[in-house]
Amino acid sequence: MKFSLLPSIVLLLSAGCFTGSASRAEKMTVVVTHDLGIARPAEMIAVPWADVARNLPGALLQKIAVKDAHGRVLPYQVTNIAPQAKDPEGRGIAYGELLFQHDFAAGEKTATFTVERIDTVAPVFPARVFARYVPERLDDFAWENDRIGHRTYGPALAAPAPAGIRKEVLVTSGLDVWCKRVTYPIVDRWYNKGHDHYHKDQGEGMDMFQVGPSRGCGGLGIWDGQRLHVSGNYTQWKVLANGPIRAIFELTYDAWEAGGLKVAETKRFTVDAGHNFDLIESSFTVVEGSARELTVGIGLNKNNANRDQAPSISFTTDPKATYLSQWTEQKDNGAIGTAVIVLPDAFAGFTEDSLNQLVLARAESGKPLRYYAGAGWSRSGQFATRADWEVCVAIAAARARSPVRIAIAPVR
Repeated sequence: MKFSLLPSIVLLLSAGCFTGSASRAEKMTVVVTHDLGIARPAEMIAVPWADVARNLPGALLQKIAVKDAHGRVLPYQVTNIAPQAKDPEGRGIAYGELLFQHDFAAGEKTATFTVERIDTVAPVFPARVFARYVPERLDDFAWENDRIGHRTYGPALAAPAPAGIRKEVLVTSGLDVWCKRVTYPIVDRWYNKGHDHYHKDQGEGMDMFQVGPSRGCGGLGIWDGQRLHVSGNYTQWKVLANGPIRAIFELTYDAWEAGGLKVAETKRFTVDAGHNFDLIESSFTVVEGSARELTVGIGLNKNNANRDQAPSISFTTDPKATYLSQWTEQKDNGAIGTAVIVLPDAFAGFTEDSLNQLVLARAESGKPLRYYAGAGWSRSGQFATRADWEVCVAIAAARARSPVRIAIAPVR
């Protein structure tokens, strides 16, 4: 088990004043464009810190402000995930990206922002995302944003119970869903109140989703044409960024038998504020066997209703938009929507096994497979009906296919 933690730099922009200089730029302009006519709320804008350093030499990440076209100050975050780039003076750049968000209205295809030097230190912005290892609950790993929560399972849960000791045992690499009514963080609150507490909605939400040995909401396996070969529980974790608006973490799975191959996997999750879907990048290594091309099955549990014996479950497959979605009506807990979105260049069709509906994707050993997985709840205030959920999934798929573009220029 790896206990590595690399926190991101978490800041809120301040509108504080700055002093000008004839010899250096005091601010830079960021122009963001896209091609869709739909609204894009909470669009994440990622500016390489190398570009900030190039256009604002000597800028300090804790002494900048980001403003929209109306002069409003925006929350921001600077990650410390970076290539070995160099700034104009030849020094190593320790940071990765400057992140901030914008709500594009329907028909708004261009937005302009400024990044400015300030004299004051920017205050801390409250986190809207969170991810952590949970040793107190048998090595769970849990994550959330202001809309939905998730968890998955580690080695302690998979370990057999010692003689004479009662312990839960579950071997699965499926992904769980925690439904939220509130926008504030609940992961620590729910774990601290005990395992049974979060299976009942007491005003903040609940765990109403069943994983078991299935893929849950977006877990995967290697598909050999007839059977899905799945890994065990994750064995290592690493947090790379942890808010306020983006969390990034990695989970590593030991090699498993996969239809004549032996395959290992590392998953990188990117969790953004304001979104129901997480970006997942799965990198596979074939440790035994000669194949480099793999067919991956990414799944949704066919019967995900936790402690509900008579749910109404509907699936939608869209080969043009390359997504699989599910809507489950439970007797007592409302309805939950789940979905998996695969990008068109990787999409390879749909299938199923005894536990899961699956969307198939092409992957190559050593190269990350990018896909999206997410969920929503009818009692969250976000989705009242299946039709609402289907619209959300279709929009998320369209946004994944058409990312924003960024142009940068210094202003003197």
